[in-house]
Amino acid sequence: MLLLPTIDDQTLRLLPKAAGAYILHIDVKADVALTRHRFAGKVIKQGTYFYCGSARGAGGIAARVKRHCASDKKPHWHIDALTIMPVGKVMSVLAVPNGNECDLCRWLREQFLLSVPVPGFGSSDCAVCPAHLLAVPGEPLRAVSLLNSVKNTAFV
Repeated sequence: MLLLPTIDDQTLRLLPKAAGAYILHIDVKADVALTRHRFAGKVIKQGTYFYCGSARGAGGIAARVKRHCASDKKPHWHIDALTIMPVGKVMSVLAVPNGNECDLCRWLREQFLLSVPVPGFGSSDCAVCPAHLLAVPGEPLRAVSLLNSVKNTAFV
């Protein structure tokens, strides 16, 4: 596992090009009214969130996370509503080569009692998880501490 506690051009180069899963730590700077499809009318409140995702295609985790961090992307996935500036920003990331996004999400919910702000958000292709977006209560710096705890466990 690789934890990038800060995101910039240099740290993004460290990401593995392998398939696997990742956890994005996202700072949402203002309430976001969702407009796409089944989430229309739902609101994601200003705050700190984790998004658990997977990358199985070309470029692996590195390519997917770099896309999430890009400011000039065309919206495609649910999470893009929260990572397009000035709405929100990816602050840190935990990369888990050969990891499973559902396992990460379930572990975060169970170990840290993180809540699901919008059922189904980020998990439209998953029949198991209530969502792949989790709210992180407390101070924003707590998110990096939680990611470090995940990195130091042997659950994956």
